[in-house]
Amino acid sequence: MPYRSSVGDILFSLNAVADLPGMIRQGLAGDLDWDAVSAIVAEAGRFATEEIAPLNRPGDLAGARYENGVVTMPAGFADVYRRWAEAGWNGVSGPTEFGGMGLPHLVNVACTEIWNGASMAFALCPLLTEGAVGALKSFGSRELLDRYLAPMISGRWTGTMNLTEPQAGSDLSAVRTRAERAGDGSYRLFGQKIFITYGEHDMAENIVHLVLARLPGAPAGTRGLTLFLTPKFLVNPDGSLGERNDLRCAGIEHKLGIHASPTCVMVYGDAEGAKAWRVGEENRGLAAMFVMMNAARLAVGTQGVAIGERAYQQALSYARERRQGRGMNGRDGMSPIIEHADVQRMLMTMKANVHAARGICCLTGVSLDLAEHAHAAGERTAAANRAALLTPIAKAFSTDIGDEATSIGVQVHGGMGFIEETGAAQHMRDSRIAAIYEGANGIHGIDLVQRKLPLANGETVRDEIAGIRRVASDVAGRGGAGFGATAERLAEASDALEESTRLMLDWAAADPYSALAGASPYLRLFGLTLGGACLAKAGLAAEALAEGGDRGELGRVGLARFFAEKLAVAAPGLARAIASGGAPLQSYEAILADSA
Repeated sequence: MPYRSSVGDILFSLNAVADLPGMIRQGLAGDLDWDAVSAIVAEAGRFATEEIAPLNRPGDLAGARYENGVVTMPAGFADVYRRWAEAGWNGVSGPTEFGGMGLPHLVNVACTEIWNGASMAFALCPLLTEGAVGALKSFGSRELLDRYLAPMISGRWTGTMNLTEPQAGSDLSAVRTRAERAGDGSYRLFGQKIFITYGEHDMAENIVHLVLARLPGAPAGTRGLTLFLTPKFLVNPDGSLGERNDLRCAGIEHKLGIHASPTCVMVYGDAEGAKAWRVGEENRGLAAMFVMMNAARLAVGTQGVAIGERAYQQALSYARERRQGRGMNGRDGMSPIIEHADVQRMLMTMKANVHAARGICCLTGVSLDLAEHAHAAGERTAAANRAALLTPIAKAFSTDIGDEATSIGVQVHGGMGFIEETGAAQHMRDSRIAAIYEGANGIHGIDLVQRKLPLANGETVRDEIAGIRRVASDVAGRGGAGFGATAERLAEASDALEESTRLMLDWAAADPYSALAGASPYLRLFGLTLGGACLAKAGLAAEALAEGGDRGELGRVGLARFFAEKLAVAAPGLARAIASGGAPLQSYEAILADSA
């Protein structure tokens, strides 16, 4: 089945869950109106469906190719990327001062899902460029902004993030790449970085690398890291490209998935050193890099949504066509497998989880917008805290959902799902990295319980839980019979989340081991509960439309009920697992001892 961008579902989430129209009414989105948003998202969906999506399967089969330091992209990638960039899509949320559209983060969340649904491997290139633009905008000198931002926002130049080294993965305190001061205010870099997405390719004129390195005499650990900008080609004062910098791609990785996305080993300083310029203050590089990382984390969350949506569309199409056994309708002969209850359960699980994760990503995006544009300082602070709270949930919950949805998609296909020709296996292979890069999901659980729950002395998380309870109350008071036990199950999940949150806040100082042991289950509990609220809000909006005569969205009520009664019921069990603390892990040495 050809992939089609889920424009209607995305717009519904922007409206009913994130309330973008409300932000527009408050004058927080400039001159943007809802009709313009609809047109932008629809055109993004058209381009993705017609231009990008056809690259996905051939790109997986051909892969990016490396030879003598040169990376060649699969056929069609460079041409489609050029047309995509010329249409302005690389600058959706970029600052207008440097040629961007200046649209809300929330609109960019929608577009990011659309690009990744069409081809995750293709979309990774602009995803990294967007993060690099954000870091430069926040910490770069005026000279760097004037020289680099416009061509990066236009998409003529792309950007990368260079953190990881062979000995320094999630623990950046072990970074060894070194920087030396030059007499002209620039620096020279020497070292090696690995896992650099689109570190080398043939789609753009130049590649701008943001590299973490250590200056002589810098403090040990992460406090001694500085961020540097290092272009593939040096840039002349008039903006034209000059000579090749002293950096190279030494090879690309052979990966489980995203074969068309080159994952590069980058070497800096074979000779005199790669010429670089500092971004932000010396020894404060991690603060600058975190701007890029946080943007990437929400974008990676939308990757989970996107790949889950694509897997769902294909599984649904296959289930309608594949005939096997007799369904419950009593017809003679073999029935389409979609008529079997267990297949219905699998498909509805895929769809409900994807819609829940989409809602969480949209709430994160609108929080970022309000943090920048809300009228009152207190509102901006509260929105920034909410965005910080939701970011690890958006990243980890959504990418876990992507993994689960693509795995279920293979199961719906049965044996044919295990055969590469159907394409279901590619979705499963591609999705797996999203729970690993930009911080493995366990790290995001730790970030959530250690750093985000204490925000504003716990008020941020308490406000979020109170908001979920209001949704449950609205369903109980205004929802129709189609919601079934949604209100009760959502209230039970809220109780579980509230009690687990209290435990986590208490354990932060008294029993940090128990907090760490429960971090991942707690994040899952939060995602299930908040995701259930997102679906319930969408269901209430659908009922309101039906009262006005538009009954086309009433399936969202049933989806909210399915999620609440079949999936969110895991919340009390997760709360019990969390409450057991670290004690069940204490005997890990005996349990994991080699029994050979």
